Amino acid sequence: MKAPMQMKKKLLCGVIAASIAATAAPTMAQTVVATLKGKATPGATVTAFNPSTGLSRKATAGADGNYIINGLPPATYQVDAGPNTQQNVTLTVASTATLNLAASSAPVAASAANAASLEGVTVSASTLTEVKTPEVAKNISLRQIQTIPQVSRNFLEFADTVPGMVFNVDAQGHTSLRGGAQNDSSVNVFIDGVGQKSYVKQGGVSGQVNSQGNPFPQLAIGEYKVITTNYKAEYDQVSSAAITAETKSGTNEFHGEVFDTYTSDKYRSRTPAEEEGDKARSFEKEYGFALGGPIIKDQMHFFVTFEQKKFDTPITVTPGTDAPASSLGLLPTNVQGAFGPASLPFDEKLYFGKIDWEFSDRDRIEISTQVRRETQADNIGTGQSREQSIVTENHDTRGTFRWQHSGDWYFNELKASYENSSNDPLPVNYGNGYNYTWKPANDATIIGIGAASPLATQIKGQEGPLIQDDFTFNDLSWQGDHVVKVGWKYKEVTLHAQDAQNVNPQYTYNVDPTGTEAIPYKIQFSNPVAGLNSVSETKDKQFGAYIQDDWSVNDHLTLNIGVRWDKEKTPSYLDWQTPANVVAAFSALDPNAQLLFPGQTYAQTLAKGGVNYQDYISNGSQRKAQNQWAPRLGASYDLFADEEHVIHAGAGRSYDRNLYDYLQLEQTKSALPYQQININTASHPCTVGANSCFAWDPAYLNGLTTLQGLVNGTNLGQEVDMLNNNLKAPYSDQFSIGMSNKVGDWNTDATITRVLSYDGFAFTLGNRYPDGSFFQNGSQPWNNGIPGFGSMIVGNNGIRTATTQVLLSADKPYTRESGWSANFAYTYSHAKQNRDINEHYSFDEATIYDYPFITSNAAAKHRFVATGSLDGPWGFTFSGKLIVATPLPWNGFQNCGSGCYYEHGESSYPIAGVPAASKFLIGGKIFGYRELDLQATKDFVIDENDQTKFYIRFDILNVFNWKNFADYSPNVGPGTTGNPVSYNKLGNLSGVPRTAKFTAGFKF
Repeated sequence: MKAPMQMKKKLLCGVIAASIAATAAPTMAQTVVATLKGKATPGATVTAFNPSTGLSRKATAGADGNYIINGLPPATYQVDAGPNTQQNVTLTVASTATLNLAASSAPVAASAANAASLEGVTVSASTLTEVKTPEVAKNISLRQIQTIPQVSRNFLEFADTVPGMVFNVDAQGHTSLRGGAQNDSSVNVFIDGVGQKSYVKQGGVSGQVNSQGNPFPQLAIGEYKVITTNYKAEYDQVSSAAITAETKSGTNEFHGEVFDTYTSDKYRSRTPAEEEGDKARSFEKEYGFALGGPIIKDQMHFFVTFEQKKFDTPITVTPGTDAPASSLGLLPTNVQGAFGPASLPFDEKLYFGKIDWEFSDRDRIEISTQVRRETQADNIGTGQSREQSIVTENHDTRGTFRWQHSGDWYFNELKASYENSSNDPLPVNYGNGYNYTWKPANDATIIGIGAASPLATQIKGQEGPLIQDDFTFNDLSWQGDHVVKVGWKYKEVTLHAQDAQNVNPQYTYNVDPTGTEAIPYKIQFSNPVAGLNSVSETKDKQFGAYIQDDWSVNDHLTLNIGVRWDKEKTPSYLDWQTPANVVAAFSALDPNAQLLFPGQTYAQTLAKGGVNYQDYISNGSQRKAQNQWAPRLGASYDLFADEEHVIHAGAGRSYDRNLYDYLQLEQTKSALPYQQININTASHPCTVGANSCFAWDPAYLNGLTTLQGLVNGTNLGQEVDMLNNNLKAPYSDQFSIGMSNKVGDWNTDATITRVLSYDGFAFTLGNRYPDGSFFQNGSQPWNNGIPGFGSMIVGNNGIRTATTQVLLSADKPYTRESGWSANFAYTYSHAKQNRDINEHYSFDEATIYDYPFITSNAAAKHRFVATGSLDGPWGFTFSGKLIVATPLPWNGFQNCGSGCYYEHGESSYPIAGVPAASKFLIGGKIFGYRELDLQATKDFVIDENDQTKFYIRFDILNVFNWKNFADYSPNVGPGTTGNPVSYNKLGNLSGVPRTAKFTAGFKF
């Protein structure tokens, strides 16, 4: 039944009033489901029917012939509005498609394809492509996932075929996804409409920080959409790219697959470190299965899958990034032996199960669960020896309930989920750790041996429920047609973090051109405080609501107006009370100031340096949760009203969040402080008896008990972490303008984007010298910490990026008739930042605002990705992937030598450099990353419908064995000239050396 006209008018007036000042929700589609709209005979009943599952949805065309069907799972549908109107169409994930069904209308303009649903439909259909949207986005199809060569079997790897996206496999095999020039944490991935956000640790997706693993089994992914900018208002906790994926479902027929993939060091080329010796042992084993089918035909279906990965990844132990190769020969002989080839064992198991139930022609329920169990060795490589490695237990369990209900003029989707995720790294060895630093580069790390730092041994995780509801009005008219969507979300998740353990004291030795000092210049160790809990735990509450209006003004112009509101309450931060002894210490006399400034307190010292300590003192009531208002505006103009030439533009704001990994440090550093004592050495002199300075005693090597006894009953050397009382969430302002075109079978797009990100989190050094300065003789005031304590570390907002990108793409979708597909993606990036986005400790300048804007190390200037597939003879399928990119810039520091200082008095200054590039097959030395991957699959078909078959697959990755160097060698010392950085050609590689993989499988 239609809603009363008066009610509709009231609703529309309310929507317009609420969103008049807002700016942009791009489309009306749900987070993962699709919307079908168009024109039919007025009053006709339009039916969309999925023959493989029995799902059926209906709508009635209005007086103007317009109809809308919301909430359709991505699949192939038979759509009709009466006699002689039936068409078979495929709808893609998170899209709004147009289909006109009047009997006299011409065939729909779409690429004809023998398109399949998520699980094996064989009817001939047209894939409807969404074009009237300001989203800068692209879909990743199931065929791409199944055919394109792949290094990691992480389904997110295919996202780098989208302009502006980079999927990276680093030297340790860790996988990460980045959008634009922001960090990995700014990405969010939505699976079946539920965000997989990591709230505690970095990585964007829960469990993806420093992991070789996958967030989700690839066999369970049907397709997904990558939105780089100007996503709609329902996407939250994201400031760069949003990825929304739909999982597979069972059908009325049983279908399944098993596979097994293998490679080893026998089938790969040598790494640079192995050229003169033996290969490090390495292998990869990947295997799994999937099965789906009916429980009750046309009503209830199931789908289950399991995948396992076992890796032993080759790695090379090399000096730290800012340590020159010449420093190695100055190390003790036993330390020099720590460099060279090593390996990183890894094991992961992934499970997914799903039941869907169409219990009426208006209702669909889905219940699913996903499980991840992962163990891996880590912290080996640049500046890290095998001795100092860790083993991480990475676990994630989630359950989701979805209920979709369709009415004549509305659609509602209710989602509830529960998650339990933990990431717990532990040391391989226990005992003393020995670290060596290079003094000419601000004590840059060269190598660490012995036991891992207690700071590398952590217990962190998140657990809790989510409830979310999205309601769509699809029958509102005023100066055109409106589809209005409103939604709300509440999530209560318990966050916990232990930042260190009471193990493994660390001894740091100075190395300079004269050699290695015999005694350490500093010793760091944990020292638990009686009566305080070293585990920080809080019930984080997240609130969200949005409204968006997709307004089709006419056949040419579509406007998208929306706004999102979010608020997050983290009690351990909001209710934190600074310990009384810390508060009192600021009023104490500054012991280092009394000679020149008698009677000066430490608070007065800080004030001279522009630091107001009251900004960081909390009594539990000063801090307030921020209201985050994110307006968005989008528009698209179809030049000829045929969806072939569309100009699109958008502008909007999107908020991310502060990681609990940072917020919890006020508590955990107080309960289990990581204290430091300084040793009076020739390279790092200090006054014995003052500022935690001691004369060397060999007994200090006797472990934790001895060291803790030196500071027993005091807070001497205890680092004090303090957060600003007015912390804000990081956010980005996004702007784009572009044009999409359909040229024959090709879909093309050219877009310019501008993204400005603000309020990234950074810790800086709060200490100041007695006269308020931060630099004296080029050195920072590390020895002038809070009286009775150690250094004052303050957390503030302030990291910023500014990125302009040109995004060009051309895509020829696969069709059975043509037998081939191709995709080309080019990205030009001009990116600046005031701090390395992967760093949240910024001790090189007095404040984060003192850092200059330099070329970002997050994005190559030019990047080109091409993929393609081809149906060959005799059941063969061939495909390839080519990636070429200019070198990724390096961010480091220039040192001008003894007695030479820069603007603020520092002895080194942040700079950017680009290492010398390499040739492609022809041309000049342009590229820093080059990779060509090829694969061939042979099908052995058993039945006539091509559904049951054995297959074998051969992948060869990095065919030409190009060396994509990951480690840098700086050239920044006094008197140096030329390029400030070059690649370490004996170091680690990004991606893989030339590697062959073999796969065998069976599908039915």
